[in-house]
Amino acid sequence: MHGMAPSDSAKTGTLAPTITRPRVVILGAGFGGLNAAQALRSAPVDVTVIDRRNYHLFQPLLYQVATAGLSPAQIATPIRRILARQKNATVLMDRVLDVDLERRLVITRQREVPYDYLIVATGARHAYFGHDEWEAFAPGLKKIDDATALRTRILAAFERAEVTEDEAERKRLLTFVVIGAGPTGVEMAGAIAELAKMGIARDFRNIDPRQAEILLVEAGPRILASFPDSLSQAAQRQLERLGVKLVLGEAVVACDADGIALKDGRRIDSGTLVWAAGVEASPAAKWLKAPADRAGRVIVAPDLRLPGYPNVFVIGDTAAVKDAAGIAVPGIAPAAKQMGRFAANEIIASIKGKPPRDFTYRDYGNLATIGRKAAVADFGRFRFSGLIAWLLWSFAHVWFLIGFRNRFTVFFDWIWAYVTYQRGARLITGGEN
Repeated sequence: MHGMAPSDSAKTGTLAPTITRPRVVILGAGFGGLNAAQALRSAPVDVTVIDRRNYHLFQPLLYQVATAGLSPAQIATPIRRILARQKNATVLMDRVLDVDLERRLVITRQREVPYDYLIVATGARHAYFGHDEWEAFAPGLKKIDDATALRTRILAAFERAEVTEDEAERKRLLTFVVIGAGPTGVEMAGAIAELAKMGIARDFRNIDPRQAEILLVEAGPRILASFPDSLSQAAQRQLERLGVKLVLGEAVVACDADGIALKDGRRIDSGTLVWAAGVEASPAAKWLKAPADRAGRVIVAPDLRLPGYPNVFVIGDTAAVKDAAGIAVPGIAPAAKQMGRFAANEIIASIKGKPPRDFTYRDYGNLATIGRKAAVADFGRFRFSGLIAWLLWSFAHVWFLIGFRNRFTVFFDWIWAYVTYQRGARLITGGEN
């Protein structure tokens, strides 16, 4: 029957008619939340998207903003613009404080938002393994403010090295340390190396940026642990060709304004630290009063529902889930997009009285870029490295960008950078100077 929604007893999973159309509230406008909203475009529901920011961000390219390759506007689009033509969608820029599961309310700073179905897609943030004080010295990349602040740190380091007459201080300023050798860390280290050794190599008079030292520190035995060993080794060779030095099998035990300390007692002085070693989920588990894994992700059933609450879905980086095939779903953009569409389709099916299904994750491959013409790609039986992998990575990332304008400008800037070795967004902004 049209206009069906969960009864007041959400735990029973029974449906009862309501006067208004079912209300679907989506928390977070990342890949998962936005795809869920768009999949409900023609559904007989009213959709409310709540996000603390007014833009959808293409996080995989944040490191390019941090290294002056792209400007923020090229990888972010206002949420309202994306959903402007979706008549059943409302966008609220607000901060979520809590969720009342029994009363079916989302509590924000400004209001209480009722729902019949809830999709929680609030993503993840940096994890410092109990040392949150390190964030001031080793920032990570999760939002535009992070990227622009880090861009300022990186570019200002070269500027300060240019004016200092203290050789020890100059060496410290020209030492860049990236902590964590997953895809984000590898991409960040490669991008800093390219910036120093090609992008700004001829721009200074008192220093040679090509002498900058870029170190990639990893507690594990190899980089890109989620990739096959052969591709990990290929990526290592490509990084070393760029001049990146690898410090493997060494955990960081301290970070401060002057550098890091390693577990073996060594000290590395550095003017710029970048954190890429781990993430933890948003406070969603606390809001939902639900069990969580070590990373703070809500443990959900294979159908992405919160156990005991069939009208509540948790998706993307916020969810810890094994799909119908028993595969642990990774916290990557393609998985979040699939989960968003699945949750939306399950809501439509529920309204029609159809039984729930379990989510099945489709692995379309794993990609990581190291630098110009350098990348690795894992498609199961097919594995690539070097130029072919870089082309695949480039086209995949341009394709996933929201909006034709973003795709065009990013593609043009990449072509320009490829031909000229120039970085187009080398602006020092903010208070660090």
